[in-house]
Formats: sequence, C-alpha cells, structure tokens
Amino acid sequence: QVQPVESGGGLVQAGGSLKLSCAVSGGAFRILMMGWDRQAPGKERELVVRVSASGRTNFADSVKGRFTVSRNYALNNMTLQMDSLKPEDTAVYYCYAQGDHVVGTADYWGQGTQVTVSS
Repeated sequence: QVQPVESGGGLVQAGGSLKLSCAVSGGAFRILMMGWDRQAPGKERELVVRVSASGRTNFADSVKGRFTVSRNYALNNMTLQMDSLKPEDTAVYYCYAQGDHVVGTADYWGQGTQVTVSS
C-alpha cells in the first residue's frame, strides 16, 4: 500500500508564501506520477500540478507562475512552493502518487493539509 503524507499547511495572508511537503512510502515497484490536488469548500477537487516520472510538469492555469514544484525521485518526496497566494487558493491540498505495482498501476492520495489564505 502506497501512502502519501502531507505537511506544511497553515494560515497565511494574501500575497504570502507557504511550502507544502509530501513523503510517499509503501509497497510499490516504483512511483510514476506525483502531484497535488486541492478542494475548496463547496467545490470539486481539482488538479494543481502533476510531475511525471520523466520530470515533465503540468500546472493548473490558476497557479502558473505562482507555484513551483520539486520532486526527489530517490526519496519519493515532493515539495510545492506556493507564492503570491490568493484567498481563492484556500483549500485542502492533497498529495497524489501513482504507484507502479508491475501488474498494474494504482492512484493514491494523502489525508490532506489545510491551506487558508486570508484577505
């Protein structure tokens, strides 16, 4: 079982920065895709960023230019640096990992960490 664990959420004023971290542990042959999703109150969960096994990144348009991601392939961890935060970035942020179990792949999400941006 692959288990992503997030840390680093909190409360910040608009225009500020936060860094989220994710550590992935568990039994997969390897981790393929990693990323972050978020879910704001009353809204559906949405993709924030994906980082492929080859290092290709795909950011949501709403965070491009403000968020950066770093992935450590050897340690299976990842950070999300969030700058110029806006109140609309307020959400629970979930770490995502795609595990390669040889016989197939499976998707995993962590428990989430709250990010609150005050205006």
